[in-house]
Amino acid sequence: MDMKLRIAEIDERLGQDAVAGWTTDDHKWIVRKYRFAEFLQGIGFVNEVARIAEANNHHPMIAIDYKMVTLRLTSWHAGGLTELDFSTAAEFEQAYSEVADRG
Repeated sequence: MDMKLRIAEIDERLGQDAVAGWTTDDHKWIVRKYRFAEFLQGIGFVNEVARIAEANNHHPMIAIDYKMVTLRLTSWHAGGLTELDFSTAAEFEQAYSEVADRG
């Protein structure tokens, strides 16, 4: 089981390029909003997020607001943020790059 990260560890990880754009919500969640040119592009991204989440057995809260997709991650079993949240967020970032490149 992943260990809950301390505030300093969370802040350090948020400074890494792999999770650029992610912010913290009270050091209990990490959050990222993604804007897309078209609605279906965002839906394609959500499908990639779902595939990654299933592979990692780590599922984000997902909000779809037309061309905006918001992801929120935390590790319930640890009572806060863990390394798994950040590694999964980095995979979501990679998926976003690929979806955005496809246009």
